[in-house]
Amino acid sequence: MFDWLFLPEAWLALLTLTALEIVLGIDNIVFISVLVGRLPRAQRDRARVQGLALAMITRILLLLSLAWMMQLTAPLFVVLGQELSGRDLILIGGGLFLLWKSSQEIWESLEGPEAEDGQAAGRAAPGYWAVLGQIAIIDIVFSLDSVITAVGMAEHVPVMVIAIVLAVAVMMLAAKPIGEFVDAHPSIKMLALSFLILVGVALIGEGLDLHIPKGYIYFAMGFSVAVEMLNIRLRKRRAVPVQLHRHGRGG
Repeated sequence: MFDWLFLPEAWLALLTLTALEIVLGIDNIVFISVLVGRLPRAQRDRARVQGLALAMITRILLLLSLAWMMQLTAPLFVVLGQELSGRDLILIGGGLFLLWKSSQEIWESLEGPEAEDGQAAGRAAPGYWAVLGQIAIIDIVFSLDSVITAVGMAEHVPVMVIAIVLAVAVMMLAAKPIGEFVDAHPSIKMLALSFLILVGVALIGEGLDLHIPKGYIYFAMGFSVAVEMLNIRLRKRRAVPVQLHRHGRGG
């Protein structure tokens, strides 16, 4: 069972998979940061940790059900000449969910009713468990590709599990500062939501066998964030910062 500990290729696979899981988890961190920003401040840290814990448990369970995972890639039916598998349906559904959720967040931040005195105007702010439920749904979508990649790169299940645990631990450390930064800078939040729309389109494309390399998406987002960081430094000289409508509870 522990023979892999003495195999150099297993340790190399562990390092590579851990780095890959962290990179593939960037969009997950952004989504969690946006969602928990709608909760009262006292609940945000707990929601981040529990949300990422859900991501870790989901990925490990998917990993341990390798036979079921492989069945997901088998075609179920054909629509307009396009074969669709269970994986394709999950990716398309997840992409549509991201498009809807991100567009809704953008509208509420820019055009929606503004909350006063910590009370949400218009539509009530989501409850704690509703936010965790949304995190769990999108975690499954984000987990599919990373788990399938892990299965293809490593031969030993313990190596894959350890890589997932290490990656989530790093994400837990990074989630709070990233979330606070996104929450404190409205323009970065808009970029993050735009990034999630882009990821949603990419997921739908993947489900329809139109592969869009994630490297392009991450480069575009990284370049946009770098430009916006320069803009933030320039805006610090202004007396009145940009403010989005507040629709959460408890500040």
